Amino acid sequence: MFPGVDGFHWTVGHVIFLSLFFVVVVTIVATVTKALLRTAADFHSPRANELCWSADFAELPAADRRCRHELAGRVIQRTCDHEFDCRSCENYSSFADLPANGYGRDLGLDYPSDRLYHRGHTWVKPEEDGTVSIGIDALADHLIGNPDLVRLPRVGDELELNQTAWRIKKNGHSVRLRAPLEGTVLSVGGEDGWSLKMRPRVDLKDPKSLRHLLQGPEVHGWIARELERLQVQLRPAGTQPSLSDGGVLVHGLMDAVPESDWNTVIADTFLEV
Repeated sequence: MFPGVDGFHWTVGHVIFLSLFFVVVVTIVATVTKALLRTAADFHSPRANELCWSADFAELPAADRRCRHELAGRVIQRTCDHEFDCRSCENYSSFADLPANGYGRDLGLDYPSDRLYHRGHTWVKPEEDGTVSIGIDALADHLIGNPDLVRLPRVGDELELNQTAWRIKKNGHSVRLRAPLEGTVLSVGGEDGWSLKMRPRVDLKDPKSLRHLLQGPEVHGWIARELERLQVQLRPAGTQPSLSDGGVLVHGLMDAVPESDWNTVIADTFLEV
């Protein structure tokens, strides 16, 4: 018998049962709501970004996880085990003291020595006022050419290292570029339309603060390998892999060879998984 049915009479048992039932329901709803709110807060926290990057890094092919000292020719072979954040590597100094052999050939791309470079193809330029300018490097610019759409972070946004900073649309493809440094966005746009000015959350006077970024012979070795990978990935269908000497990368490669497997190229170039 239920309330509302002819002949039903309330008893103490009914009251106790319904009271307990509603207490359980309210408790479950409150617990689920609290968990959802906590999850939403964690999702936007720096820790969530670190966990996402750790998972992404673990899925990168071994060829994309080469140590910076291998790229510079200081060691023959070494895989990075610090998620490209050399600031936490206890072996950094011992390898950095070794002579760099580097690569000899001209890459045909402009990588100014006053900037440092993130493996997701962005650069960092420290400024005299303690801020940094960050932007997209020459290889990324040559691949994308003129974008169809660029979504920049907003002034005041807090960016975390390896968090998506730029979202670019090109020929139906989505390109996500990672932030090379953690900090607060001060301005967006710049002369090229997609560079940022940022107040970093690290002390630029500390020599370790930018140690996770590539510089000098490391940049040359890294880009040389990136160009070799591109030649293999963008070869005409049905042909054998080959590497050519000489020549330079054309600007707007996504327009020049639109039939290529750009999903794979974009994933490997910009550290997407």
